[in-house]
Amino acid sequence: MSHIHHHHLLNMEKKLIELSTLRVFLAAAEEKNFSNAAKRLHLSQSAVSQNIQSMERAYGVDLFIRHGRVVELTEAGQSILPMARDVLRAARLLEDGFQEINHQVGGELLIGCSTSAGKYLLPVLLSDFQREYPAVHPRVKVMGRDGVYDRLLNQSIPIGVSSKYFDHRDLESVPLFDDRIFLIVPINHPWANYGKATPDDLLDQHIIMREEMSGTCETVMQGLKGYDITPDMLKVSMELGNPEAIEMAVERGVGIAFVSEMVAARGLAFGRVKKVELQGLDLKRTVYISRHINHPLTRAQTLFWEFAKIRRDVLNTEIWDSLVNFGEIVSPT
Repeated sequence: MSHIHHHHLLNMEKKLIELSTLRVFLAAAEEKNFSNAAKRLHLSQSAVSQNIQSMERAYGVDLFIRHGRVVELTEAGQSILPMARDVLRAARLLEDGFQEINHQVGGELLIGCSTSAGKYLLPVLLSDFQREYPAVHPRVKVMGRDGVYDRLLNQSIPIGVSSKYFDHRDLESVPLFDDRIFLIVPINHPWANYGKATPDDLLDQHIIMREEMSGTCETVMQGLKGYDITPDMLKVSMELGNPEAIEMAVERGVGIAFVSEMVAARGLAFGRVKKVELQGLDLKRTVYISRHINHPLTRAQTLFWEFAKIRRDVLNTEIWDSLVNFGEIVSPT
């Protein structure tokens, strides 16, 4: 081999980008913030900044526009983002191939999740899955329903869990879990002992709602519409950002509220709130698991997709038990 040719190869090797650098670039692009990217990758913020700067210097191009703490991709950054995703996806599939040779299943399992039911449902599902495949590292990212939809479409998440059926030709959504919605009231409320009321009775009550429209709210409003009750007819006494805060406000006697059975489970089990049936109103919503049909899933992702569908029948019971039955804590021997 000639000296010049050898020197050329060394230069090429020097220029080849490392996967760890690409991971940093992708995390910074998705988080739009170096500090959040650092947390996600378990790195220091300066390590993230240095990685990005060395990448920019090596290729003589600006990848990010910095606005204080917030960063956004330049045009050049946007043009290489899909290629960076493809390279990292290919690397995961390659790693997958090696693990399969050794009959192992491992790697990261990223799931985008949008619902309160999903926040309770996924830990149960993933702990069962990890028992069978301990080398898998699950990572659940909680976001809005639109966030799950967008990220599935641009293939930045392989699997999403949401209370919305995504009607798109590139997405496959299958039912994962049927979530019941309960009306809960404080224990000293007049309805608490009888446990029943009619939809019209709601009009005189102080109701606690989510500050933005959620899957639970949509289901409730759809149900009440059948009784000619519209949102503006309800006396909303408080709006809160998450369902757990709503359940606590009901415990404290601020008002009554509709919440997922998962959110209500512990309060009901401990007798801190009471469930009231609204005659003629059976509120349910389906939680779906979705994926992009053209996104090549790793072995771990494929197995989880199948595992989730098989577990569907026992999920309701398992989750309820995990929330209300604490049993005896056995100390490790």
